[in-house]
Amino acid sequence: MFGLCAWLFRGRLILEGMRARPLTLVQDDLVDYDTAMERMTDMVGERQQDARPDTLWLLSHPSVYTIGRRTPMAHLPDPTRGIPVVETGRGGQLTYHGPGQLVGYLVVKLGEDQGIVDYVREVELRLVEALGKLGLPAERRDTPPGSELLTGVWTVETRRKIISIGMRQSRGVTSHGFALNVDGDLTPWDWAIACGMPDVDMTSLKRELGTISMDEVRTAVATAFEATREGDGA
Repeated sequence: MFGLCAWLFRGRLILEGMRARPLTLVQDDLVDYDTAMERMTDMVGERQQDARPDTLWLLSHPSVYTIGRRTPMAHLPDPTRGIPVVETGRGGQLTYHGPGQLVGYLVVKLGEDQGIVDYVREVELRLVEALGKLGLPAERRDTPPGSELLTGVWTVETRRKIISIGMRQSRGVTSHGFALNVDGDLTPWDWAIACGMPDVDMTSLKRELGTISMDEVRTAVATAFEATREGDGA
């Protein structure tokens, strides 16, 4: 217990060094991926015109693989698995979305002194904070020279990857975001090469901690991102 408390304290010190960035929270349950991309694109356009505030959209998707522009064909699943594969404009490589996973899309206008790489690091640290509040020590990793990008969040004790992150920015506004495995079926991760890493061991909160509710996870993530629904703020 002392080790977990000390680890949480270190994480809090890091977060306290970040700029305040309150977000407006939008929540949905299961949303088709293509439908979500259309709505996210609209959100980005609104934010570029200052017609909406910085936003965190929490939702889940039906089963789908999404791939980045650099994803090799050899990393794709066998089509007989029956799960669609969709090319997306985000960074990163192949990832899987499905029921039991919490997806967060971040539509945020960055300051002139902050680029997308800086913001991805902030996203990683905020998610590490959320997992810590749920009782799971986690960490972000630096990428060694010449290695596949280690963007995302990993468990400290079991060394498994629990959150995938892929983002981009356009005219100073971010889009796409993260996927946190909560209590869904992990089998589809084994049918493709996730994140460009053949040996990655994907995990979930259920696998690491046992029983956990999606509502509990949504609350922890929203808190870590300072996200409240319109009208709920102080």
